[in-house]
Amino acid sequence: MKAVIQRVSRASVSVDGQVTGQIGRGLLLFLGVAQGDEDGDLKKLLRKVIGLRIFDDDQGKTNLSLQDVDGELLVVSQFTLLADCKKGRRPSFVKAGDPARAQEMYEAFIRESRQMVRRVQHGVFGAVMEVELCNDGPFTIVLDSRDL
Repeated sequence: MKAVIQRVSRASVSVDGQVTGQIGRGLLLFLGVAQGDEDGDLKKLLRKVIGLRIFDDDQGKTNLSLQDVDGELLVVSQFTLLADCKKGRRPSFVKAGDPARAQEMYEAFIRESRQMVRRVQHGVFGAVMEVELCNDGPFTIVLDSRDL
């Protein structure tokens, strides 16, 4: 699984002009499921995301996690994180997971997140979405479950 995590002061996702999820202070997480990803990948990635100490403490040091600040989480599926751009100019997406399996894992990620985070919102798997955010920092991190 691959994820792009952005620390935000607010973020929202819409489908056909209708907001499907929005958060205040927290993390916007774009999630891509790769071929061969398993439940272990999901759990590793989720633990890392929730535990990342990327929020400022009272001294202004990035020392607090999402849970420490009672932050919110917005999860958006994004298979394009698995793009392979080695050949030519058109990205290949053959490394992206099977859509049915990817949707299962995306939904499982959201369910598991709700066990650890007070407020979890999300986009619509497979839909064309518009994402709006106010990146706080800016602060952006890219994670791959296979590197954790």
